[in-house]
Amino acid sequence: MTKPKEQRVEVLMDVQNLYHSARNLHNARVNFNEVLKTAIAGRKFIRAFAYVVRTKTGEEKPFFEALANLGIETRVRDLQEFYDGQKKADWDVGIVIDAIRTAPGVDVIILCSGDGDFIPLVEYLKNQGKRVEVLAFGRTTSSALKESADEFIDLGQETRKYLMKIKD
Repeated sequence: MTKPKEQRVEVLMDVQNLYHSARNLHNARVNFNEVLKTAIAGRKFIRAFAYVVRTKTGEEKPFFEALANLGIETRVRDLQEFYDGQKKADWDVGIVIDAIRTAPGVDVIILCSGDGDFIPLVEYLKNQGKRVEVLAFGRTTSSALKESADEFIDLGQETRKYLMKIKD
């Protein structure tokens, strides 16, 4: 389906969600350049945010720089480590806040996440007259999220395009 070139689009990438899906399903890494191209689909690119997590080691810094080189703004949160060994780095609220804050300036919001927690956000944005598209791996995406979006693109259908093998 051809998408209107005049649509202004914003892309919100839940990096942890995509990373874990790609790794667990395919033992691979996400090709964020291809994900971004598919999301934009020849329309007016306004901005993209990648919601990422920084660890104490800082080993992810080259990845963050690669995202920035693609024109993706990174939103960085430090990994929380608790006394019992649990780790947490949840960006859901940050993604929702950014989506609501920036929605007036765009026609389409592309959510790159399969997390069903975003269903109320999708419904809110649609009620505000926005088109909402979801790009994620179908096997790990909430079926209700797929149904609530105006369009769902399954990154798992074209693994050669959207995935890169992990180097040993």
